[in-house]
Amino acid sequence: MRRAAAALLLLAVLAFPLVFARPFPRHVMIMIFLYGALATAWNILAGYCGQISLGHAVYFGIGAYTSTFLVREAALTPWLGMLVGAALAVVVSQAIGYPVFRLRGHYFAIATIGFGEIVQTAVLNWDLVGGARGLFVPIKRPDSLLNLQFHDSKAVYYYLALGLLALALGATRWIERSRRGYYFRAIKEDQDAAASLGVRVAREKHAAMAASAALTALGGTFWAQYVLFIDPESVFPLSLSILICLVAVMGGVGSLWGPLLGAVVLVPLSEGTRVLLGGTGKALDLLIYGALIMAIAVFQPAGLMGLMRQLRGRRAVAARRDARRESAA
Repeated sequence: MRRAAAALLLLAVLAFPLVFARPFPRHVMIMIFLYGALATAWNILAGYCGQISLGHAVYFGIGAYTSTFLVREAALTPWLGMLVGAALAVVVSQAIGYPVFRLRGHYFAIATIGFGEIVQTAVLNWDLVGGARGLFVPIKRPDSLLNLQFHDSKAVYYYLALGLLALALGATRWIERSRRGYYFRAIKEDQDAAASLGVRVAREKHAAMAASAALTALGGTFWAQYVLFIDPESVFPLSLSILICLVAVMGGVGSLWGPLLGAVVLVPLSEGTRVLLGGTGKALDLLIYGALIMAIAVFQPAGLMGLMRQLRGRRAVAARRDARRESAA
């Protein structure tokens, strides 16, 4: 029954662009997939390994800037730029991780904010990559998968974003079931106890950071090719790092489907308020985000996934109770 429902849902997702031809519904779905992928990538480091990062916009920006710069200056395909951006994000993540992994708890989170601000300020003043003016992605015509540009329809972007989400979920699933996934969860619960049992804590944290950074950078490259313009304010801001975190927290950290569930709730909310209120209600979605996060933190810290597990547990208890009554009668 569950597999049949999952198969139907997958078919519905694949057929969505064939049913909804207008740009806005496709754009909303693309944003759900993109933020679902970014939150899933963040979840590897924070949800499974317990390292709350508030600087993931750094890796998103590196992916966006690296691919765009290589397209502009070397005429390389964005696919190659995507791989180079992911590799560069991994290198930067290891350089950042070396000092910040010496910190714990909120000190670690504050340190990641500091590195994010340093990188954004550096790019703002770096003329080679456009400085505060940003960079335009050269427009290639006609549409081409090699150039990763499609001007007549968002359908291909839709499937590319879906593929990005599937990659993030697949990587998370593989980690979750591997020995490394158990190491991550042990570090999250008590890293001193994990170290006493032989887990190489520093190495595992760096591995979690590398996987998370690489997947986030892939999302940055996709975003740059989708909007065709980037600047430090759009790809490096602290607000983006916090939004990625909020999406995962809303859905439930430390679970495979939680970040995607958070994106399904928050992204349509953001896009809906933007369309309905325009510039007059720019911060309304953030106010609603805050209220939802406060409600989740107070009433269900495990997020929407925790709420679903709670409801399933109650239904199971009620079913067993009904079964006992029927057998007694």
